[in-house]
Amino acid sequence: MSISDKLHAIGRPLLQDQLAHPTVAGIGRGDLPEQVFRSWLEQDYLFLLDYVRVFARLAWQAPDGHLGDLVDLAHATYHDELSLHRSMSAGFGADLEGAVKGPACAAYTAFLLESAASYGEGLVALYPCMWGYSSLGRILAENPPAEPRYRAWVDTYADPGFVTLTERVASMIDEVDPEPARAEALFRAGMAHELAFWDVP
Repeated sequence: MSISDKLHAIGRPLLQDQLAHPTVAGIGRGDLPEQVFRSWLEQDYLFLLDYVRVFARLAWQAPDGHLGDLVDLAHATYHDELSLHRSMSAGFGADLEGAVKGPACAAYTAFLLESAASYGEGLVALYPCMWGYSSLGRILAENPPAEPRYRAWVDTYADPGFVTLTERVASMIDEVDPEPARAEALFRAGMAHELAFWDVP
């Protein structure tokens, strides 16, 4: 079993905790109060800016064969995901420019940026976000919300292109072959940050 397969096995029960979270459940039903999602969008915007920085820091350390992968991931996050995010945020009246990191966002981005000091550890630390959202999108898309704005969020992360990006990172982790116990600890920590992030300030 590859490292990424082992991480997936660890992550599946943890993913159920996210699916049961009131914020995720509300998105899935399409009835999450607007002010809650607006606040979440503001936090996620700040998170994504640092997520781009994590990819950039890893790109600086990457072997030649994966430099393009990480540059592509930084580019896709900055230009594509953030563009969709701004459009969605406008529909909820989110104040992206005035947003301030809450405790969960600050803790998560600090964890990622610190982990990115090591190429292999940084890949494992960021993987719960990509794998988790890809998995959530796919699961929620099986019975998508009727409310069009929440449906758009689900569609974004259920998109096959996002799945492909996630699989690229999984293959990069397998290639690095990090020490299993350390990889598991980082992955679990990332999944814990993911769950905490749904607790909107």
